[in-house]
Order: sequence, then structure tokens, then C-alpha cells
Amino acid sequence: MPYPKNGWLLARTASGSRPLCVARPGTSLFSLAWYDHWTFEAYDQVAKQVKRPRGVPVIQLKRWIKQLFLGLALWAGLVATAANALDPTGACNPSMHGAKGDGVSKDTAAIQAAIDACEGQGGGTVRLTAGTYLSSPIVLKSNITLQLDKGATLLGSTDHADYPAKTEFREPGLQSLVSATNATNVAITGEGIIDGAGDTWWQMARSFKNAGVMGSDHPRPRLVVFDHCKHVRIEGVTIQNSPMWQVVPYYSDDVIIRNVKVLAPARSPNTDAIDPFSSSHVVIDHVFADVGDDDVAIKSGAIGSLGPDDSSRDITITDCTFLHGHGLSIGSEVAGGAQNIRAERIHFEGTDNGIRVKANRDRGNDVGHLVFLDIDMKDVKNALIISEYYPKILPPDEEAAQPVTRLTPHFHDITLENVTATGSTMAGAIVGLPEAPVTGVVLRNVKINAQQGLTIGYAEVSGEGVVIQAVEGLAIAQKVGAKVSLR
Repeated sequence: MPYPKNGWLLARTASGSRPLCVARPGTSLFSLAWYDHWTFEAYDQVAKQVKRPRGVPVIQLKRWIKQLFLGLALWAGLVATAANALDPTGACNPSMHGAKGDGVSKDTAAIQAAIDACEGQGGGTVRLTAGTYLSSPIVLKSNITLQLDKGATLLGSTDHADYPAKTEFREPGLQSLVSATNATNVAITGEGIIDGAGDTWWQMARSFKNAGVMGSDHPRPRLVVFDHCKHVRIEGVTIQNSPMWQVVPYYSDDVIIRNVKVLAPARSPNTDAIDPFSSSHVVIDHVFADVGDDDVAIKSGAIGSLGPDDSSRDITITDCTFLHGHGLSIGSEVAGGAQNIRAERIHFEGTDNGIRVKANRDRGNDVGHLVFLDIDMKDVKNALIISEYYPKILPPDEEAAQPVTRLTPHFHDITLENVTATGSTMAGAIVGLPEAPVTGVVLRNVKINAQQGLTIGYAEVSGEGVVIQAVEGLAIAQKVGAKVSLR
């Protein structure tokens, strides 16, 4: 790469150490001296190897090649100069602050120092080059991009004491490995990995009942949390093995999560991939998720919330692949409601559930204007669940109406179009509460092949092109309160 040195511009090859050409500023670009190098001896030697177009003098060909080399050198020099201008002191470079990336030394202080120094000069990119950076929690700031190069891993400490107690999401919790609070224009990019090293946390969680509930007496840190942030971008990276939920935009706006992998073992507890929580204008695009819980779970308030709670709204989920996990969920904690959610071109394979809208009397609100389009499922246990009885799917045989409260779920205006499922155990259920039936469910061109059929109760369902094939029992079982008009 060209770089300035003592008033000269030197062009070097990526593999060599000697200059290909040098020029003092002001020197004519057409009178530069080219020096030998093992990659290519000189421009006139290259000229000899190039098939000369008919009618073009050799001298002219040499001149063209020289101009090409010089153009490339100058372009690379401008790029390098621009990069240096963004961080002229190296303040954003963790290695300048002592980061080793050896997987043994804790690099927390060095990485945080780089973030803070970078913020101090107005922002920039904090870059982790190839290596393993062992770390306890770090905090991103406004106008900061954390870039993880290919081969770089930010590895969470396995020492539980490294994660300070804090109030998170209005409940007792622990600080996440990577977080930002009240930040604007913040990003995580690159081809590297953020690894939460969650195994010891999962072992702990399996020892206690309700360890996955918000506010549990045995909290676990999440992996990446953006709390009250704006203009957030996560792109290209792999995020894996979180102690609990993996990526959580909380009360955040304008969030893009694109070309990201989110991974965890199939039996790792509560390792949701992406959980937008009371957030708006969220794009989840080309995400590959293979986890132990919800692949996506849109939330907006805790169980028994006293409020107030903002809704999650204006969320699109497109061109994603979900393998192990509990599927694409809205709920169960939706005390603030959820509106204007659209999912398109989603492939499910081997997930426990496909599409799931879930709540109960202690955690619901207005949930509506949901669209699921061009969805295909293979070997998904439950293809479609819209239930106001979570964690159960179906109601008791005799379910009496109860008083409507601020946490009563109201599911409405839900459209599913071009949905195909094969190899399912159960086609699913669309079941509301007696005091709050599900309304406005529209099914178009929905084809499900399953061992058991679709149950509908206290719900209004219409549509056309619906084919439910059940090996056992009725294809569509209509229970009390069902209003069904399908063709």
C-alpha cells in the first residue's frame, strides 16, 4: 500500500518491502522511476508480456501501463491517507492500548480504552484484528463501530464475577458482554465472532426453576444489548453461545441486523437469537439462526408489568433461515403490545415451532397487523400457533371468561399467505380467550401436512386455498367460539 514517508509517496506491493516507485510531491507523474521487484520487474517487462493491439506503438503501450500502475498506487495511497485521517493517533486501535488477542490475557481494559479514546475524537472504528480477545463486559458509545475482522473472536470471560449486577429491562440482571446505552450511530460489523462462552451459565440455569424468567433470582447476562439507542447496525458477524438472550434491541429505534449468524446448541436454555423489545423500525434481514430458544422473539413488557410499556412496532423480517429453536415468535411478554410486523421469505427446518403469536392474561396487550408471507417449513413440530394461553397451547376443556385488564391480550388482523409446511407433528392452533377472542385471521394459500390437524377456538378465521392434511383426527377441529369461513 502507498504511504507518506519523509515527504515521499512510496508504492509497495502487499508481499514485498521495497518500493515499486517513488515520487517527491510535485514530481511529474510521467517521469517516475520504476524499480525492480520480484512480483514484476518493471513496467516495460510487463509491456513485453502484453499482447500489443495492432497499430499501437510499444512506447504508447508502456505509457498506458505506467499510468495504470500509477493510478492504482495513487488510489491506494488516498485510501490509506483517508484511513489515517480518521484515526491519526491510533487512538481507536485496541493494540495501541495493550490488547494482546492471545485468548489468555484479559483485553477488557484495552478494548474499552480504545472505545473511549475513539469517542473522545468524535467517533470511529475500533478494530479487532485476527486473534482471540478474552473480555469481560465492554460498553460501546455514540458514533463507534466495533469491527471484528475475519479470524477475530471477542470471547466472554467464564468468570461469573466479571459480570456486574445491574438493573436491566427494569429487572435485576447482569451486565451483558457488549452493550450501549443512550447511544446514536453505533454498529458491530465484520466477519468475526462474538462468543459468550455460555456453557457454565447454562449448567447453572438448569439447576433452578424459572431461571429464564425476567427478574429471576438467578440472572444471567445477555450477550449484545442496545438500550435506548438510535441508528444501530449489526452486520456480517457471528454471535454465539450467549448465557441467555443473544441480541436485544431494547427501547431502540432504527435497528438493522443483516447478514448475521446467531448460534447456540439446540438444548442451551433461553438462548433466543434476536429479541426486539419495545423497539421500532427494526430490520432483520438474511439472518441464519440455529439456537436453543426463539429464533426471533418480539417482546414489549415483563410478566405482570405495572407499565407503562412501549409497543414493538414497524418490524420486518426477511430472507432468513431458522434451524433449531422455537421459531418466529411474537410474545410471550407483550405488555406493551406489538403492531405492524411483517415476515417474508422465511425458511424453517427442524424448529420446534414455525410462526407463533403467544401471550396470556398476565402479559398481553394489543397485538395486530401482522403479515407472514412466503413461508416454508420442513419438519417443524408445530407449524402455526396463535394462542392466548402461553405456556400452554390449548385451553382447558371448560374455560370461563375473566375480567378484562390492561394485560389481557387482544390478537387481531393477522394474515398468513403462501405458507407451506411438511412433516409437522401438529398443524397448529388459533385459540383466543373467551373475554378476548382472536379476530381478523386471514389464511391464503396455506398448505400444512401434519400428524394432527388445526384447532380453532374463540377465534374468527377466514380465507381461501387452505389445505390441512392430518394423519390423525380432523383436519380442522372447531371448538367453542370458533367462527370459520375457509374455502
